[in-house]
Amino acid sequence: MSRQIRDLCAGVVGTGFVGAVHVDALRRLGVTVGGVVGSSPGRARAKGLAPAYASYEELLADEQVDVVHITTPNHLHHAQVTQALAAGKHVVCEKPLAVTAEQSAELLELATRSGLVHCTNFNLRFYPQVQQARALVRGGDTGAVWNVHGGYLQDWLLLPTDWNWRLEPAAGGELRAVGDIGSHWLDLVQFVTGLRVESLVADLATTLPVRRRPTGPVETFAVLEEVEREDAVMQTDDLANILVRFADGARGSLVVSQVSAGRRNSLRFEVDGSDGALAWDSERHEELWVGHRGRANEVLLRDPALLAPEATARTLLPAGHAEGFADTFRELYRAVYADVAAGGPAAEPDYPTFADGHWENVLGDAVALSNRERRWVEVAT
Repeated sequence: MSRQIRDLCAGVVGTGFVGAVHVDALRRLGVTVGGVVGSSPGRARAKGLAPAYASYEELLADEQVDVVHITTPNHLHHAQVTQALAAGKHVVCEKPLAVTAEQSAELLELATRSGLVHCTNFNLRFYPQVQQARALVRGGDTGAVWNVHGGYLQDWLLLPTDWNWRLEPAAGGELRAVGDIGSHWLDLVQFVTGLRVESLVADLATTLPVRRRPTGPVETFAVLEEVEREDAVMQTDDLANILVRFADGARGSLVVSQVSAGRRNSLRFEVDGSDGALAWDSERHEELWVGHRGRANEVLLRDPALLAPEATARTLLPAGHAEGFADTFRELYRAVYADVAAGGPAAEPDYPTFADGHWENVLGDAVALSNRERRWVEVAT
């Protein structure tokens, strides 16, 4: 029997930066947050996000919990998702879905067989202007897509003293900048254009070969005061330049960097087509640039009255009242929890599933292989 979203209950695993964003978005949607699991019960209680479970096993045993949100370091995703599915829980997992394509393929198979709702947390699809860009491409406004270019630039790891668990391959995986933020760009442009990456060539760089690691734990985006440190040799990418070819022959290029001074969180893409172009930047997320040849270019500000229906459905506030990053989580979960309330995944879910998460792992493997062997790589299907 179908339920209402407000009747549902979630448990969140992980109490760091993104775990707190999950909790906030769920509450604003009306979902009950039954509790959270942290690296220890004491740390979870100290965050004050929600009641703290003594363990992950206690969360899974809670019959009130319908959906488990996994926001832990990457190397824990495979085991935790496997346990949640075995417990009969619907799952929302932060990207990357797993640290290898072999693991993500296994999770996709388990989730598909379970009949449970499964989501990979590519929340950036749910910016209204991204939805509008997709509607314009699908509606033929750009004509045939020829070129997709842009990048994802941040500066939060610019300094040798900047530190986060993502810098450690054992926790984050082989790829860092590409796996952490490059995966968002690749997912987003394929979502907007409807084109699938067919082959790529990647050049990765580690600009800071040695960093100064704190001897104790640190939070993501934390501003660190004077703490005890030690040298740590780096093995993962600070930046990458990647060329891609899409299945229909369109070309693409992107720059991924976590060491670009002044760029706090700038995901930019531009789509060039036979009849027009469009561009979007996450640091100016209320704007969508639309380019023309024979008439003036346009800058479309987010206005529910002017957007396509699928974009209007993902925005709540009137024009001039900015919506942002946190709202993309709310709208993603609105779509996910509609399926949970209905009892299972729709035939064609309107949110990123484990299939999308697995595809990004496949692309990541191709990026790593290309960089190692200095050549173009055909992406395995």
